[in-house]
Amino acid sequence: MTTFLRDSGIVFRRQIRMNLRNPAWVIIGMLQPVLYLLLFGPLLEPVISQLGGNKYTWFVPGMLVQLGIFGAFFAGFSLIGEWREGVIEAERVTPASRAALLFGRLYRDLLQLFVQAVILVGLGLALGMDFNAAGIVLGVVLTILLGGACAAASNAFALTVKSEDVMAPVINLVMMPVLLLSGILLPMSFGAAWLDNLANFMPIRHVVDAVRGAFFGDYDLGTIGWGVGWTVALFGLAVWWGVSVFRKENA
Repeated sequence: MTTFLRDSGIVFRRQIRMNLRNPAWVIIGMLQPVLYLLLFGPLLEPVISQLGGNKYTWFVPGMLVQLGIFGAFFAGFSLIGEWREGVIEAERVTPASRAALLFGRLYRDLLQLFVQAVILVGLGLALGMDFNAAGIVLGVVLTILLGGACAAASNAFALTVKSEDVMAPVINLVMMPVLLLSGILLPMSFGAAWLDNLANFMPIRHVVDAVRGAFFGDYDLGTIGWGVGWTVALFGLAVWWGVSVFRKENA
C-alpha cells in the first residue's frame, strides 16, 4: 500500500504540474455549467414552480452531475498526447503498478472536479439555493465518484483507440442520450410516458435523482440506494477496465 501511494503520488504531482502550466481545460470545464446556471436556471422557474421547491436547489444537482460526467469524459484526450510522446511507455517500464499509473491521474481529475463542484455549489448558494449541509456533502461525494468513473473509462478508452478522431465522436454519441434521458436539465416526468420509462434504464438518471434528493434533504432509501449503488458499480467497473488497459503490453 505504501508503494502504491508513493507511485500514484508521483504521477499525481506530475499531472498537477501539467495542469498548472495549462489551466485552460479547468476553466473551460467550469464555464459551461456556470453559464447554464446563470442563463438557463432562471428559465426553469415556471417549470419548477409546478414541482414545488427552490429552482436552484433543483437545478444545481443536475449541473453537478453534468460537470462530473462531461468534464471527466475529456480526461482521456491528454492521455493520448502522453502516449504519443512516449510518456506512457516510459512509465510502464518503471516498477510502478499499473493501478498507480491510473490512480495518479484519477487523483488529479477528482481534485479538479472537487474544486469545480465547490465553486458551483457556492454560486448556487449565492443565487438562493437552499442550504442543506449533509445533503450537499452527499451530493458532492456521489458526483466525485461518478466523475472518477467517467475519467477512468475515458482513460481506458483513450489507450484503446489512441486517436482523438475516434474518441471525440464516440464521446459526443454517448453524451447526447445521457444529457437528454438522465433528467439533468428537465424532469423526465414532464415527457411522454414511454420516454420516462426508457429513462429508468439510464443509470445516470438514478444518480441524478439521488443527488437531487440529497440536496432537498429527501433521504428516501430507494432513491438514495439506487443512486449510491449505480455510482459505486460504475466506479468499480471503470477502474477495473482502466487498470486492465494499462496492464496490456500493447498499451
